[in-house]
Amino acid sequence: MTFDKASDMPIVSDVETIAVEQDPAEHQRRPKVFVHLAQNKDAVAWRSAKVAGSLVGRNDETPYGYGRASTMGCDISFSRSQHETVLRKIERFVWRAVLGFDLAHSKRQRAAMMASDIVWTHTESQFLAVAAVIGSHPDRPRIVGQAVWLFDRWPHLPFFQRWLFRRLMRHIDVLTTLSPLNAEVARKLFPATRVEVVSFGIPSETMIKPQLRAGPPRVVAVGNDRHRDWSVLVEAVAKVEGAYLDILSGSAPQSLVGRHCNMRIYAAKTNTELEAAYANASVAVIPLLENLHASGATVIQEAVLSGVPVIASDTGGLRNYFTDDEVTYVPVGDAAAMAAAIIALTSDPQAANAQAERAQRAMLQRGMGAEDYIRRHVALTKELLVERSS
Repeated sequence: MTFDKASDMPIVSDVETIAVEQDPAEHQRRPKVFVHLAQNKDAVAWRSAKVAGSLVGRNDETPYGYGRASTMGCDISFSRSQHETVLRKIERFVWRAVLGFDLAHSKRQRAAMMASDIVWTHTESQFLAVAAVIGSHPDRPRIVGQAVWLFDRWPHLPFFQRWLFRRLMRHIDVLTTLSPLNAEVARKLFPATRVEVVSFGIPSETMIKPQLRAGPPRVVAVGNDRHRDWSVLVEAVAKVEGAYLDILSGSAPQSLVGRHCNMRIYAAKTNTELEAAYANASVAVIPLLENLHASGATVIQEAVLSGVPVIASDTGGLRNYFTDDEVTYVPVGDAAAMAAAIIALTSDPQAANAQAERAQRAMLQRGMGAEDYIRRHVALTKELLVERSS
C-alpha cells in the first residue's frame, strides 16, 4: 500500500511540470492544472524515492498518479516543499492545529496556483487552505477539493473550525469523496456545493495471478490508517489454530502481539519486503473501525493485484469498490466472525483462489485503478472550464 510519511520531507524543489509534446495550437487548449499536495508530498522527492525503491507500495512516478493527466490533455505542475527551520515548522504546525489546515504551505504556492486554470487537492487540509489563500480572488482558478477524513471528524470539530470550514467551502467548485457515505454527509452539510464520488485507484497495470495457497493459515495485514482495528485482528487470529500473522504497519503498537510467538509487527522498508509478505500470505485481512471514507480501499486493491484473497470489515463504503463475491466482509468489531472467515478461506484453497480471481476480474471490468481515478479528475476539469467560459 501507499504509506503516509509521518514527517515532512526536508527537500527544496522547483514546481515540477509534466508535459508531452504537442503543437503550439494544441498547447493553448491544454488546461493548466496545479496539484496542491501536503508539505511532505513533494513530487521530486516522491520520484526520487520511487527510483531508489524506498517508496513502499504500488505507486506511480508522481504522487497518487496525478502526473498521468499529462497524457490526457493537461499541463500538470505540483506544489513544492520548502526547507523549514525548527521555529518555522513549529509555527506552521501551531497554525495548522488552530485552523485545521496547513495555511502556511498553501500561501507559499499562491503564485503557482494563480497561474493555473484549476487546482486539484488530495485532502481537506489542502483544499481548505487553498480556499483560504485564493478563494476570494475574482480571477482565481477553479478548485477541486477532495475530502478524506473531514466528515469522520466533523462531529468532534470545535465550533470555530466548523464555522470557518463552512465559509471556505463556498469557494470549492467541486467537492470529491472516495466513498458514497462521505458524499451523503457532504451533501447534507453543504447543499450548495457540487459533490461527486471519485473512487480512488492505485496503479493496476500489473497483476499477479492468484495461486492455490495450502498449508497453515498465514494472515497479512497492511496499513497505517487511523481507522485500523488491530486489537480485533489479533483477537481473531488467536482463535485460529496454527495461524501466523504479519502486521505491516508503522502505527500498530508492538504491545498488541505481546507473547504471541506466531504474530509480529513490522514496517516494510522496501517493496521487496512488501511483495514477499503478500507472496507468503494465504489471506489478507483489513480490520477496520467504523468510518465514512472507505478506509482500506487502497490495501484491498493492493492485495487483489497481488493475487491474495481478502477479508475486510464491512464499513466505510468499501462495497462501492468490491462486492461480497469479491471480498469476504465481516461485521465491524466482530473477532469471532473474522476468525471464522479466516478459517473458511484458508481451509478451502479452491474457493479462496476463485474469490481472488473474481476480484481481479472486477478491477479489470470496472476500470478500477489510478488511470480511471485521474481520468475522472480530467473530466471534471474540462466540465468546470467549459462552464467558466460559457
